[in-house]
Amino acid sequence: MTVLPRSLAGRTLLVLLAGLTVSHLIALAIYAGERHLALTTQSGRSVADRIAAVVSAFDEAEPSARRSLARTMWVPGFRVVLTEQSMIADEDRSWRAGLIRAAIGRAVESVPSERIRIAERDAGLAGMPWFLAESPDGPWRGGGRHMRHMRDMGMPAGGPMQHMARAWRSGRLLETSLQLSDGSWLNFAVLTARPEAVWSSRLMLSNAVMAIAVIALSVWAVRRATKPLAAFSQAAERLGVDVNAPPVAEDGPSEVSQLARAFNDMQLRLRTFVQDRTQMLAAISHDLRTPITRLRLRADFVEDEEQRRKMLADLEQMETMIATTLAFAREEANEEPRRPFDLAVLLQDLCDAASDSGHAVAYRGAAAATYTGRPVALKRVFANLVDNAVNYGGGGEVSLTSAADRVTVTVEDNGLGIPEDQMDKVFQPFYRLEGSRSRDTGGVGLGLASVRSIVRAHGGEVALANRNDGGLRVTVNLPYG
Repeated sequence: MTVLPRSLAGRTLLVLLAGLTVSHLIALAIYAGERHLALTTQSGRSVADRIAAVVSAFDEAEPSARRSLARTMWVPGFRVVLTEQSMIADEDRSWRAGLIRAAIGRAVESVPSERIRIAERDAGLAGMPWFLAESPDGPWRGGGRHMRHMRDMGMPAGGPMQHMARAWRSGRLLETSLQLSDGSWLNFAVLTARPEAVWSSRLMLSNAVMAIAVIALSVWAVRRATKPLAAFSQAAERLGVDVNAPPVAEDGPSEVSQLARAFNDMQLRLRTFVQDRTQMLAAISHDLRTPITRLRLRADFVEDEEQRRKMLADLEQMETMIATTLAFAREEANEEPRRPFDLAVLLQDLCDAASDSGHAVAYRGAAAATYTGRPVALKRVFANLVDNAVNYGGGGEVSLTSAADRVTVTVEDNGLGIPEDQMDKVFQPFYRLEGSRSRDTGGVGLGLASVRSIVRAHGGEVALANRNDGGLRVTVNLPYG
């Protein structure tokens, strides 16, 4: 079982969409990586510049004024604390921390990189005691006191504090410790915003809009490109039914117009071939009548009565074959227009005519069934089948059933049937079963050939099958439209 679409348009669209999706995901992944690296580098440079400015100010300040100076540099999202020991217990060794450490080392030339410690973690109120404030009675320990400490330090509770609280819940806390020349440690806590995930940013919306536009354009282009192929498929089906079907329009791209031209040329050659063959068959059959007439006149002068009778019988059979062949040729060349008619009434009339002639033929089926086709040609089809049922089966039964897309006519008889290996051969012109070579039954082997030719010209098919209880069943399927 395959999951691929059956149509060429569907498979082309599937390939296009798969390629678009894969290339889009790869490009998005590359962009996300480059974006994350760029934001990290930019964040490190920004932090390094701020820290470098603070270190420069501390280098110029008196040692006794450094602690009070650290308090004055506190702003939302940036905290400075001067301690005797580094406040970073576990140093971060990740690639991101390495980039930030290198940026700080380049910005702060007075502090070697080995005296710089970096730690980064998710921001949160539970991990921010020393970052918020230092109260006279020790580090902040939670509860409602932190807002009072902020007010005591002159920090308003609204506006920036609300923004800062939102940043704590979603950002990253970068902790940096630098050892100054006097051995003390300058500790920084910088709140950095967490980069917005590329999968949830506005980029995804723009990508989705672009993808929808590309998909819509692809669907339109593929359907437009494959539309001529569907027209060719329909034209091929029409050609199989009617060699005189209208030609295909020779427009579109050069490849399509060239294919349409070749298809129309092929149809013209087929039509010419059929017409030439039919005309030749009719001419030969017509011309044979003259020598047969001369032979009949000469046979009248034969003195042997038995020989004269046999010769006249053979000549009569030849005339019958010629007349049948001419009728077959005329049927092939007939261009009877299609029109709607009642197929059920046609079958009932044939069965009634056979029954009035003393043959056991009955009709079973719908009382009315409108069908669009060539009524004269179809009457010839079913007249042949009813005659066969009478001549070779002693009678028969005709039934008609209708479906949504076709009408089915079945003719059954009570004869001997046909051997399985002869089912296809009986449709060949002039082919007769050995058991039916009797002058009493007549026929030259063109009946079933004509039946199949007419049925196929209507887009249908005829099939033979032996009945289980004896006899032959002929099934004719005629599609609507």
